[in-house]
Amino acid sequence: MGHLQSKRILVAGGAGFIGSHLCDALIQDGHEVICLDNYYTGSRENVRHLIDHPRFFLVEHDVEAPLEMAVDEIYNLACPASPKHYSRRPIKTLRTNVLGSLTLLELASRNQAKILLASTSEVYGDPEVHPQREGYLGNVNPIGRRACYDEGKRCAETLFFDYHREKGVNIRVVRIFNTYGPRMNHDDGRVISNLIVQALAGGEMTIYGKGKQTRSFCYVDDLIEGMMAMMNGPDLFPGPVNLGNPAETTILELAALIRALTGSASPFVFKSLPEDDPMRRRPDITLARERLNWRPKTGLEEGLRRTIDFFRSEREQEVYGTISG
Repeated sequence: MGHLQSKRILVAGGAGFIGSHLCDALIQDGHEVICLDNYYTGSRENVRHLIDHPRFFLVEHDVEAPLEMAVDEIYNLACPASPKHYSRRPIKTLRTNVLGSLTLLELASRNQAKILLASTSEVYGDPEVHPQREGYLGNVNPIGRRACYDEGKRCAETLFFDYHREKGVNIRVVRIFNTYGPRMNHDDGRVISNLIVQALAGGEMTIYGKGKQTRSFCYVDDLIEGMMAMMNGPDLFPGPVNLGNPAETTILELAALIRALTGSASPFVFKSLPEDDPMRRRPDITLARERLNWRPKTGLEEGLRRTIDFFRSEREQEVYGTISG
């Protein structure tokens, strides 16, 4: 459903997995979208279908560098979000979170634009409180291998709230829990993409630890609805607000479901847990339900089917070159 007023919206990290779906939804709503990306983990492929659209503009730019343009709203999704990518260049990850947020907050301040930060459940670290509510301050290792991302996002949140308090910038902060769906990077090291790729290839499916650790997986379309609801929500509600699916599943259950849905006969292989890997993760979304009237609608099995279809189609294109669909 289109809004009455068309806006000029900047999506930083717009060629990424989540960013590209956000660009789709904003275009569909009748807005003009500037998609900004340095292609560190994003890809032109993700937005290729939008390139000829008259209200879509693709700009190659790193958010660390100064930025000047006229915009009404800004979504800051600029940051690699999988451990494999954010720990490969930890200093770059921190710079993107801190300097990138500063660049975009300054732009928002000059334009008197609304700005939303895509923060993360990683701000809670390995939580000692379950499920995680927004008031929980977290259990984060500031010097661990994941800290560049965890503490980077925590610092970004600090900057957003300081710009709000000191400069009156109209901010929104959402904390995103595990999200999955079509256009995930097949080599991003995330558990769903890893397991689907392994199952489709018929090789071993890797499970870290005993597979007893839990995650809560939110389908990307549901997440986008939540982000847009937050951006369009009341100015007096800056957040932070959890966006995720509270249905909790163990990694072992997830792997078994993926194996069944792909029809794979892949065996499970168990490896040691990575450092600071949280054992339990489930959002308390009471606040999102009450303030945004938002809740996820897509069940895990349905979301996985769509995601598997995407990976299967990608695999066929790679194998056969011309086959698609």
